[in-house]
Amino acid sequence: MTVFEIINKYKEAFSGGLLVTLYLCLIIWSSGLIFGSILGVLSQRFKIIIGVPTRIISFFFTGVPVLVFLFWLHYPFQEMIGINFDPFITTAVAISLINIFAVAGIVRNAINDLPSQYIEAAVVCGINEQKQLWHIKIPIVFRFVLPSFLITQVNMLQLTLFGSLISVNEIFRVSQQINSQIYQPIQIYTALGIFFLIVCLPINGVALYLKSKYTRNISER
Repeated sequence: MTVFEIINKYKEAFSGGLLVTLYLCLIIWSSGLIFGSILGVLSQRFKIIIGVPTRIISFFFTGVPVLVFLFWLHYPFQEMIGINFDPFITTAVAISLINIFAVAGIVRNAINDLPSQYIEAAVVCGINEQKQLWHIKIPIVFRFVLPSFLITQVNMLQLTLFGSLISVNEIFRVSQQINSQIYQPIQIYTALGIFFLIVCLPINGVALYLKSKYTRNISER
């Protein structure tokens, strides 16, 4: 069977797995954008109270493999609290937490790297700190964090594949199930690879374009 014949024959299964993957991404991406951005701003503004704990947790996530963290949440943690969560929820929570702190680090670093002349000009004009944050820092920083944010979200999409290891019926697990029935690994995993290329490459391309457009000579803008 060719790749297209397999996709056509099992299109309902592939569609179901794709929807689960996209639903996971929607939760992970939105939580990272909203809560990660807020946490990044707060950790930069309240460097001791919020910034230090945020850095410590981010450091923890960089030291623990994603798969280990996911399995810990799904097995030992749920046994300790005596509650069993659906694997989908566990996966969404685990990767969302990683994404939130990753985005927070991006936002915090971008604010810290903001050239001082912007703030000095605002002070000279008599603009208070709150207005500086919402009308100067955030709009300017946004275009500089966008490339890194997009690349991070591509990484989060790829991390959703780990959900298959705790029985989440996302696109990779569906592909494995189909392959176990017909054993056509070349065609099936080629189709899966093409899917990720179609989704990931354009986002990475946009991120690289924005990075080359907006992150050059920031001190001169």
